[in-house]
Amino acid sequence: MGLRANNIRRLGEQLFDTLVIGGGINGAVSAAALSARGLRVALIDRGDFAGVTSEQSSNLAWGGIKYLESFEFKLVRKLCMVRNRLIRAYPSTVQEIRFFMAHEKGFRHGLWKLLAGSWLYWFMGNGFTKRPRLMSTNEMNRDEPIVNTSLCDGGFEYSDAYLHDNDARFVWLFIRAALDHGCAGANYVESLSAKRVGDEWRVQARDKESGKTFEIRTRTLINACGPYADEQNRRSGVTTSHKHALSKGIHILVRKLTPHRRVLTFFADDGRLFFVIPMGPRTCIGTTDTKVDSPEVVVTPEDRRFVLENINKRLKLEEPLTEKDIIAERCGVRPLAVGAQAAGGKDWMQLSRKHVVEVDAATKHLTIFGGKLTDCLNVGEEISKIIGELGIALPWPKRRWYGEPSEQTREEWFHRAQLMDLDALTAASSSEKLSTRLWRRYGTEAFALLEAIRSDPREAEVLIENAEYLRCEIEQAARREMVVTLEDFLRRRSKISLVVRNEELRSAAGLREACAILFGEKADEKWRDYFARHGSLDAAPAATH
Repeated sequence: MGLRANNIRRLGEQLFDTLVIGGGINGAVSAAALSARGLRVALIDRGDFAGVTSEQSSNLAWGGIKYLESFEFKLVRKLCMVRNRLIRAYPSTVQEIRFFMAHEKGFRHGLWKLLAGSWLYWFMGNGFTKRPRLMSTNEMNRDEPIVNTSLCDGGFEYSDAYLHDNDARFVWLFIRAALDHGCAGANYVESLSAKRVGDEWRVQARDKESGKTFEIRTRTLINACGPYADEQNRRSGVTTSHKHALSKGIHILVRKLTPHRRVLTFFADDGRLFFVIPMGPRTCIGTTDTKVDSPEVVVTPEDRRFVLENINKRLKLEEPLTEKDIIAERCGVRPLAVGAQAAGGKDWMQLSRKHVVEVDAATKHLTIFGGKLTDCLNVGEEISKIIGELGIALPWPKRRWYGEPSEQTREEWFHRAQLMDLDALTAASSSEKLSTRLWRRYGTEAFALLEAIRSDPREAEVLIENAEYLRCEIEQAARREMVVTLEDFLRRRSKISLVVRNEELRSAAGLREACAILFGEKADEKWRDYFARHGSLDAAPAATH
């Protein structure tokens, strides 16, 4: 019995202290914090973990410098502090990066005002990052010649942080931590209804893979469904004083535009911050901000036009970017916490990503509204505190539940990797050593990969061309990462589908072998299902089982 099947069995067999519905960043940190502190935790998501908002971010962990304009100083301070904690706790994954801000002539805020704001931002973050720096147009041309400085009267640099891998993989780290502490978690399990019976919540659930329905019993219930939270509350008969407003954002991924590891920052034509972000061998550009009524969104021709027009205006490229240059796209909604009676209005784009936890103490029901990836550690701590206040005693209330393994463990990993000469296997096209990459992705789980390579050198072979994934990594994903569809692996456990074109993936012999490892006899079916949803599909060669 595999990990997912065993967890689904457990979901229907015991009384839990809490059930978390929704496996995005808010649900993931809630499950990780509560399980590490000794509670019996269940976690379900009707799709894959990190399958909605949490896989569509800008891959930034930033303190919200834009909220200075709306004078939300308390929120900025809070986000800066948790950004600093993330950098300290996840040094291999969350890393400081410079933001190269181009200031256009005639912008509504003058250059010196924005520079002063960047210094205020630095002070609000306790001076944790590198100091801001004013730049003349000559300095901008020298440091980043791709920027079209003819529009500018200068610029400045400041620091924030970004995720070295992708956002969904970062969410998975919390899911895996929760599972390691005994959480019964499963993806593709749908909540059909929920009702309070005596001292328990009884949730009717369905395994979307098998069609089997079962009941989950829990003392407390946490709605962490992100943009679907309002829908889930209606299903549970819960009323709240908050709701979600939804904002669609898109990014496009193109070839690497600059060799420098920095984020190019502009103000788009609509006045919002607009980024050019490094993502491995590619560049990610966005984002848009469009008010929508449903979480189900797609990239439209207008969206692409907006991004391409804005970036072509602000960069000096030999040839303007066109739709043919787009390698992949990201599209999702931001759930913004507003009052239940709010109707939205002229300040739409000024709404912040702050989170709100609404509690019904009588029924022991929590709903998490809003939030963003940067604030995740605060969410986990707040949920732990509230659950304790509801009378569910946490056996180890102070236990640390996040962060990379200890420095001693890290040193031992690199020592063993050096003894095996692991980095000699690094692909010539890679800018990063293999030992560093495996440690960042897997932490202590990387030791098992080392043992697999020691036992069979073929385990170190790169299976998927241009994607830097070894055979042993695919095998570990099959055992430990609850991969149900090919998209789960290509988009969320990794970022392969963001950096490799679909037509390249289709012709990659290694991907067919990866399917066989991940899905066994269902490999052909999973292959066809993925490409039926992501572009045209010719007859796919059979995978080797």
